[in-house]
Amino acid sequence: MKTQPEVQLTVDLNCDMGESFGAFTIGNDEAILPYVTSANIACGYHAGDPLVMRRTVQLALKHQVAIGAHPGLPDLVGFGRREMAVSPAEVYAMTAYQIGAMQAMAKAEGAKLHHVKPHGALYNMAAVNPALAQAIAEAMYKICPEAILYGLAGSALIKSGNEIGLVTASEVFADRTYQQDGTLTPRNHADALISQSEKAVQQVLRMIKHGKVISQQGTEVSIQAETICIHGDGPHALDFARYINKALTREGIQLKAK
Repeated sequence: MKTQPEVQLTVDLNCDMGESFGAFTIGNDEAILPYVTSANIACGYHAGDPLVMRRTVQLALKHQVAIGAHPGLPDLVGFGRREMAVSPAEVYAMTAYQIGAMQAMAKAEGAKLHHVKPHGALYNMAAVNPALAQAIAEAMYKICPEAILYGLAGSALIKSGNEIGLVTASEVFADRTYQQDGTLTPRNHADALISQSEKAVQQVLRMIKHGKVISQQGTEVSIQAETICIHGDGPHALDFARYINKALTREGIQLKAK
């Protein structure tokens, strides 16, 4: 009797990048790029500027990393991580504006926009607010319907993307903890971030292999892991990227953009 060949697990490893601004350098993009498969590049609202955007696109192309737009709230001081009272119409317009800017930068370098992933507070708001999620999905569908929408696994954003006809990628986080409803632990909580590489790898492997994550309340939450996020602005981002890349490869998991 023939045995079926084992199907190799494949996952995308993405990183938020291009978050420097003017004279201020944030992250170590060029060093991290060899260890990831897709880059979410800031579009100037929460971080980044036109020159940084262009340079990051060029670096991503150099390392054969998929290029994505990373639109955020217009809040440079708060790095886009503070909630704002924005309407769906405003979210649609600011998303379209930022996608268009990144799409132009990519096209000028001979590249295509591979995906769109909202940033920070906008991402978390769209995860639970269907009206904001729909606004993001509509803006993307009208500008780059062939691109992939990255969103929190199980979120309203993934649902809106699927309903409008976009290809979606359910995202999980290596360096964040989860609540029992599947949302991320807010950053103002002491236990929101995972700083130990080994603990992060254990969480990632459980999500990829078993489709589960342990919440901060101790419950097991079902989750779909198609793309894994590493935050490029963290103090240990490079070590994290290198460690997780090697650990997944060692487990026979192929790293590849969707």
